[in-house]
Amino acid sequence: MAILVTGAAGFIGSRTSQRLLERGEEVIGLDDFNDYYDPSLKEARARPLEEHPGFTMVRMGCEDRKGIAELFSTRGFDRVIHLAAQAGVRYSMENPFAYIDSNIIGMMAILEGCRHNDIKHLVYASSSSVYGGNRNLPFSVSDSVDHPLSLYAATKKANELMAHTYSGLYDLPTTGLRFFTVYGPWGRPDMALFMFTKAIIDGTPIPVFNHGKHSRDFTYIDDIVEGIVRTLDNVATPNPDFDPEHSDPGTSTAPWRVYNIGRGSPVELMRYIELIEECVGKKAELNMLPMQPGDVPDTCADVTALKEDVGYEPSTPVEVGVPRFVEWYQEYYGRK
Repeated sequence: MAILVTGAAGFIGSRTSQRLLERGEEVIGLDDFNDYYDPSLKEARARPLEEHPGFTMVRMGCEDRKGIAELFSTRGFDRVIHLAAQAGVRYSMENPFAYIDSNIIGMMAILEGCRHNDIKHLVYASSSSVYGGNRNLPFSVSDSVDHPLSLYAATKKANELMAHTYSGLYDLPTTGLRFFTVYGPWGRPDMALFMFTKAIIDGTPIPVFNHGKHSRDFTYIDDIVEGIVRTLDNVATPNPDFDPEHSDPGTSTAPWRVYNIGRGSPVELMRYIELIEECVGKKAELNMLPMQPGDVPDTCADVTALKEDVGYEPSTPVEVGVPRFVEWYQEYYGRK
């Protein structure tokens, strides 16, 4: 198949592209290499992909409506994995328009491209952030997600609604994946594991919000990528048992689905820090702080539906995944 992967120089996109190439697909990657974080890391992720004969990189943002329309019409994709987005809960309070441009206008351009070019399945990135103020653990796709706590979360819920509209109006199969705290080698510098590892090595204080009383459903990158590829192969279909009087928010009469994609086993933040300390061989200097705006105390994914429908089985505990990241970080940056 010819598969478009947006955000192909990103953390998840680069590993997904690699996985697809390994099984013989043609991959067209799309990325604008913006400077939200160090573009040199994106270039380093992209380099081995661009050396593969089955890969083509297109350097463009999804919000380029004319460029996206031309790309779809000329390349003839079979399926699309849309991972490009402006990420980050806190940054959405500093630069909200970046989220509208990338996450709303960009998603719209991708949906239009799919609609007009007979795309067989669109898989796109949503986020566990959509659960917002929900306190019922584990988070289920059958839960309401009507109380987002950040603009980032609101744009991700909007993506799910936009996809549903196109699935219903144009019979476009779409599947949204609500990612839960993805981590691993080549991860983003704005994520906790990266920042904590750097701080411990540098001997600088770690900001620990909510006084360390967080827990997160940390999910290793290889488990995430396996789930994405399995979902891509499992084209969304209407739910024949959908009852509009007792509707399930996770399914529809349209060929539309949303799934949680996490490990389903939350880890306390302090345990996460302990693992990094063990790997680095240094104790962290902790700066205990109150809860941040837009944050939630705990996350935990109910991944039952994804297991039943695509055979998703996350297998990497933090005791394995964190050391792999620290080893990569020390090698990549030459830091011990």
